[in-house]
Amino acid sequence: MTSHDVVAIARRALGTRKVGHAGTLDPMATGVLVLGFNNGTRLLQYITDGDKSYTATVVLGAATVTDDVEGQVLSRSDVSGVTDTQIESELAAMRGTIMQRPSSVSAVKVDGERAYDRVRAGETVELAARQVVISQLDILAIRRIADEIEIDIDVTCSSGTFIRAIARDCGAALGVGGHLNSLRRTRVAGFALDRAISLTGLKAGEFSTLPLVDVSKTIFKVRELALDETNELSFGRPLSANPHDGIYAAISGNELIALLANKDGFAKPTAVFAAAK
Repeated sequence: MTSHDVVAIARRALGTRKVGHAGTLDPMATGVLVLGFNNGTRLLQYITDGDKSYTATVVLGAATVTDDVEGQVLSRSDVSGVTDTQIESELAAMRGTIMQRPSSVSAVKVDGERAYDRVRAGETVELAARQVVISQLDILAIRRIADEIEIDIDVTCSSGTFIRAIARDCGAALGVGGHLNSLRRTRVAGFALDRAISLTGLKAGEFSTLPLVDVSKTIFKVRELALDETNELSFGRPLSANPHDGIYAAISGNELIALLANKDGFAKPTAVFAAAK
């Protein structure tokens, strides 16, 4: 199942065509997929840009064309000489701000076309490395099974980080090849598994949606508005500057009025949610 498949189910469950998601999940992956509908789709880009957390299993001893278990095996290597200390050292080197090359079989666009479509068409694709931040990379377990080594990891990272690339690069650095065997996204920005509903619950309509005002409080700093400010924003007019830079959720009572960002000495709306009255 793809993220688009989940959106299709949500459209039926919510009774609207206007549904989107905050960050694609690979078909092999499980876990959190944040959905927005109607006006909520306007907040998705900010959720997508937030950091994310994953649990995953890295396999050493084989490299694949997709950097995960679903791809064709390119090479196999003996892992008997790889020590736990070496594994810990290579993964520790990935913590912090690093340059990471996305998987060739990814949704990154090359000249307007998804990289995975080019690979499936027979092209050889190698994407340019880009800067990502891996703020947490913990080893949960190391297992030696048959001719491979399995490593369970817990990762928190910036948007745009590829967990498959962590597996690939760890295996390459150790000279034995590596790929991802399982992947579960446990958090997207402020939305974690403990707040999620199941796919079965979505299909059955057994859920409650989150109000825009509550979602905005999870993502942004909050600016409480006076009545006259609310009226001004309803017409898209600027206000006095926010206390700090960055986007603020402008809230009146229990309603999201607009998103505000400082520009030219004023707090200007980047999106308005309340219509003029």
